[in-house]
Amino acid sequence: MPAGRRQLPWFAGVILAALVLTALFAAWLAPHSPTAGDITQKLIPPVWMERGDWEHPLGTDRFGRDVLSRIIYGSRISLLVSLIAIGFAGTVGTVLGLISGYRGGVTDAILMRLTDIGLSLPAILIAVVLVAVSEPSFRNVVLIIAVLLWPRFARQIRGETLAIKEQDFVALAIVAGRSSSWIISRHIFPNVVPTLLVITTLQVGYVILLEGTLSFLGVGVPPPSPAWGLMIADGRGFLATAWWISLFPGLAMLLTVLAVNLLGDWLRDHLDPKLRQLGVRATVLESADAIPVGVGVGDAPARGAAGGDGD
Repeated sequence: MPAGRRQLPWFAGVILAALVLTALFAAWLAPHSPTAGDITQKLIPPVWMERGDWEHPLGTDRFGRDVLSRIIYGSRISLLVSLIAIGFAGTVGTVLGLISGYRGGVTDAILMRLTDIGLSLPAILIAVVLVAVSEPSFRNVVLIIAVLLWPRFARQIRGETLAIKEQDFVALAIVAGRSSSWIISRHIFPNVVPTLLVITTLQVGYVILLEGTLSFLGVGVPPPSPAWGLMIADGRGFLATAWWISLFPGLAMLLTVLAVNLLGDWLRDHLDPKLRQLGVRATVLESADAIPVGVGVGDAPARGAAGGDGD
């Protein structure tokens, strides 16, 4: 693996930093209220088009609501849903994965069968059914996404635990009479943290897309909340005349998911010891290929000295 692959993706860092800052300071950055509309200002195009103005730089929707303000506040919804759902799912999945991998036996069999059931379910279909039954709300969307997400954490953490518990330091702790909870918390969990960070980062993009899909289908965060998926759905009937209503929130979602995936890929390359070893080997091989065949390390100075004597 080339060494440059492990360099920090600055594009992803800038996009994610902008997302976090926008979500934190939405009240100060948004030029208008995200929910208040003015019917006299409806369907105003972006500022660079005819009839556009700087009061609404990205235009307005069919209710006269400012698109830029709704995108800014929509970043807060996406970030909150991701943090809460992944935090809950990651905690439950990590605990169950650690217990399943360390205990083994019947405990492992039962927990992994539940995990297999969770992984086999069609996420979007189940989410749509559950949200529709329980009525759309921010809380229900977060809970349902978390319920669908924990098996991903449990399966991966269980696999890491199975490998780590065979290490010598775990065997020494068992011989020393340490309890299972002590070994898991002091020896196994710290060694699965890098994997947990990678999984968490990669799941952020998935959660944002899932929440956007639910909002687009009308079973996500209810209107008039400025969710990005809901904004895309609001503009689908105006694609020919007011394309900006759907385009800009779609671009915001695209850039955010792309940035999160790039950061997750970098973390995986940076934290995984196996991938780091592959990177070192690739660098060594590239250096070896740069040396001409048959030329030793001390050949060049020796030839230069010989040439000087001959003159």
